[in-house]
Amino acid sequence: MTATIRELRTRRIRIPLTRPWGADVRDLSVVEVAVTASDGAEGHGFSWTPTIGGRAVQALLEDDIAPFAAGLPAEPSIWRDVWERIHEAGGGGVTTIALAGLDLALWDLAGRRAHRSVTDLLGRRHDRQPVYGSGVNLHYSQEQLVEQVRRWVAAGYGAVKVKIGKPDLAEDLDRLQAVREVLGHGRALMVDANQRWELDRATRAAEALLELGVRWLEEPMRADDLAAHRELKRRVPLPLAVGENLHTVHRFRDWLDAGAADVVQPNVIRVGGITPFLAIAELARERGVELAPHLLPELSAQLAFALPESTWVEDVEDAGFEQLGSLVEAPGLRIEKGWVTGGPPEGLGIRFAEEEKA
Repeated sequence: MTATIRELRTRRIRIPLTRPWGADVRDLSVVEVAVTASDGAEGHGFSWTPTIGGRAVQALLEDDIAPFAAGLPAEPSIWRDVWERIHEAGGGGVTTIALAGLDLALWDLAGRRAHRSVTDLLGRRHDRQPVYGSGVNLHYSQEQLVEQVRRWVAAGYGAVKVKIGKPDLAEDLDRLQAVREVLGHGRALMVDANQRWELDRATRAAEALLELGVRWLEEPMRADDLAAHRELKRRVPLPLAVGENLHTVHRFRDWLDAGAADVVQPNVIRVGGITPFLAIAELARERGVELAPHLLPELSAQLAFALPESTWVEDVEDAGFEQLGSLVEAPGLRIEKGWVTGGPPEGLGIRFAEEEKA
C-alpha cells in the first residue's frame, strides 16, 4: 500500500552572507520543509530566496500546500496535482518556490526509502561535472574583482562569471579587460547584467563584448521581456543566457520557440523543484540548447550528475550552504580543480542546522 503524506512542517531560516551581494542583499531566506509519511518515514527539502519573500513562501506552504497535500501519495508524482491547486495564486514566483520545498522533500524521501542518493535514483551518468567560479561583484572595486578572479584561477576553475552593468559601459569593458588578462585565453569568461539594460544599451554592450570573446551574456534586459531578447539576438550574434527568473517549462518553451536563448539556466527552486527541472532539461536537450543550472551547487550538482550531457555547475564564492555553516552535515560534494564530485549516500543530504542564524 502506498504511503501518504501525514504531515508537512516548515521552519524559516535567515542565513547571513559572508560576502553581501549588495547593500540590500545581505542574507538568504530558506524555508525548510519536512514531510512525514503515513508509515513514519521522513523527507527533507527546502525553498529558497535571497532576502525577499521568505514569509510569503512559508505562508503558502502552511496555508495552502500542506492542507491540500495531506493524504496524497508521498511521492514526487503528485507535483502536477499540487501545482494545479496553487496556480490560482500565480503562474510562477512565490508559488513555484513554495512548491519546490515539497517536491524536494518527496525526492529526498524516495531516495531514503531506496537507500540511494537522488542522483542514483535518477540514474547517475557522471562522476564529475565542470564548475565555474561566480561572484556577485558589481560593487567590488576593480582591484577586488581581479583578486577574486585570481582566487578562481588558483583554484583551477576553467571558467568564471562576473557581473557587469556599470553606468558607463567603458568602465565595464576596462574591468573585463583586466579580468581577461588574469584568465588568459584558455579559460571561459561569462558575464551577467542582471536585467539592468534596455534594448539599445544592451545592443551596444553586446557588440563590445564580442571583441572580448565572452562565452555568454546573461540576462541583459528584464527577464520577462521576450520580445527585446529576440530582437537583441537578431542584432548581435552573441550567445544569450536566460532562465534564473523563468518559472515554468511553458516559459522556457516560449523563449526557445522564439530563438531568444542559447543557454538556459533554470534555478531548481524557482521552477518548482526537481520534477519540473528535469522536464526543462529534457526540453533544452530536444532543442539543442545548452543547460547550465543556476546557483545552489549542493543541489544542482546532484542533478547534473544524472543528466546525459556535460553541464556547467555554478559556484558563487562563499555562498554555498556548507560554506555558510548552515547545514547539519556536509552532503559529501567536493569542488576541486574546477570539478564537482561526490554526493550524499541517501536522499539529497541537505539538512539545515537547528539554530536559526542571528
